[in-house]
Amino acid sequence: MNEKEVSEIRRRFRQDKSNITHIRGCFVNEEHDIVSEFDQSLALISQDESEKFLAIIKRTLSGTLGKNLIDISFATQQVVVGEEHKLLMDLRNSSLKDENAVQAFFQRVIQTLSMEGNYLILLAHDTYDIPYRSKDGERQDDASSEVFSYILCSICPIKPTQPALSYYVVENEFHNRKADWIVSAPELGFMFPAFDDRSANIYNAIYYSRDVKEIHAEFVDAVFKTDIPMPAAEQKEIFESMLGGALADDCSYEVVQSVHEQLCGMIEEHKANKEDDPLAISKGTVKGVLKSCGVSDSNMVAFEEKYDTEFGADAELSPRNIVDTKKFEIRTPDVTIQVNPERSDLVETRMINGRKYILIAADEGVEVNGISIHIS
Repeated sequence: MNEKEVSEIRRRFRQDKSNITHIRGCFVNEEHDIVSEFDQSLALISQDESEKFLAIIKRTLSGTLGKNLIDISFATQQVVVGEEHKLLMDLRNSSLKDENAVQAFFQRVIQTLSMEGNYLILLAHDTYDIPYRSKDGERQDDASSEVFSYILCSICPIKPTQPALSYYVVENEFHNRKADWIVSAPELGFMFPAFDDRSANIYNAIYYSRDVKEIHAEFVDAVFKTDIPMPAAEQKEIFESMLGGALADDCSYEVVQSVHEQLCGMIEEHKANKEDDPLAISKGTVKGVLKSCGVSDSNMVAFEEKYDTEFGADAELSPRNIVDTKKFEIRTPDVTIQVNPERSDLVETRMINGRKYILIAADEGVEVNGISIHIS
């Protein structure tokens, strides 16, 4: 799925757009026991409650593609005879009315998911009468090409509130409010099937993880039984380690700055061009960046070998996963310096009288603990 397709589905989670008629739910406590289940009709609850349910589900399609939203692919054999794929199809084809399938899914999640505390499993089914789009991109709402039927799952932590003194309007008095339980934003979830080329693709699903460092691989294995791409946080950590290890003496401040600057430039250009497909770079692209920085041929070979080992020779990476466009940090054992990524040119490294220094241009506006100082 690309960003336009994700946005098209996200826009559905409003009462006047969605065809979600009911929500299936399962409240699980920290001992992995089911506290309660519900099959709630959105038509029989208040508008405010209905909108809150839809807002939770919508969050399951939030974040960055390739980072929070990860493409899951099924092998042909799985689609034909796979138990996991069949269960997802049964949930979708029955509009969550197949009780055996729903219970089997709940148990599969409960028995495998490693999550502390209480949590809620939410399941929703929607049908989308896809508006036809002509070759020039013009949308024709009265001409539908396909009905897209899909399910969404959201796993939400349930956290206790703190006891507090609260104002009761009707009584015009303050009373103690006891601790209660509230549903937090989804920690993970998925949509099946994927909405690729504005059509159902039963060979794919889109998986959501709020924390890019904790993708809950055990959940992916239980629900999809397939390998998941390397998490974004791990990609970034390995890429940084590769630069420092393979480039050796060539890994200077100027090289790291240039790599960060060029990759961020690619991201900005991709965004400005409003391209649909996610941006991906190959090993050749990274080598081109390093060559422009003056990295020696021997260190380029070392980098190439590490890239092949860690990612695979033909692997493509999302620049968003390996650089932070909003952060440029310089760290020593005792000092951490945060620099505006667009002004990394203000920093340089220099050897003075045999000692290594980090120099920062500071002509004006210098503050220490919030106090303006003068440098003389």
